[in-house]
Amino acid sequence: MYQDTSKLVVWQKAHQLTLKIYEATLNYPKEELYGLTSQIRRAAVSIPSNIVEGKARGSNLEYRRFLLIARGSLEEVKYQLLLSKDLCYLEEKRYSEIVNIALDVGRLLNGLIQSLGRS
Repeated sequence: MYQDTSKLVVWQKAHQLTLKIYEATLNYPKEELYGLTSQIRRAAVSIPSNIVEGKARGSNLEYRRFLLIARGSLEEVKYQLLLSKDLCYLEEKRYSEIVNIALDVGRLLNGLIQSLGRS
C-alpha cells in the first residue's frame, strides 16, 4: 500500500535539514562550489531521497537498507558541517542550529531503523 513519505516526521526533518544546508552554503566561497559546497549539498539531498526510495521499494528489508544509507549520508553532513565551521564558513550559532536538526534526524532514523528489525 502506498504511503506518502512526505508525511513521515523523519522525512520532514531531513527535508528541513537539506533546505538549511542549501541556505547556509549560499555564502560559501566561490572556490568551494565544486568542493565542499557540492559535497555537503549532495550528502544532504541523499538523506530524504533515500528515505523516499527505500519506502517505495515495498519491503521492510529494502527500506531498512536505504535508511542505513541515509544514516551514512547524515554522518557525512555532520562532518562537513564541522569542517565548514572550522574553516569559518559557518558561524557557531548557525552551525549549532543546523547540527541540532541533524541530530534530530539521526534520532528519528535510528528509531525507524530499529522498528524495522534486522530481517
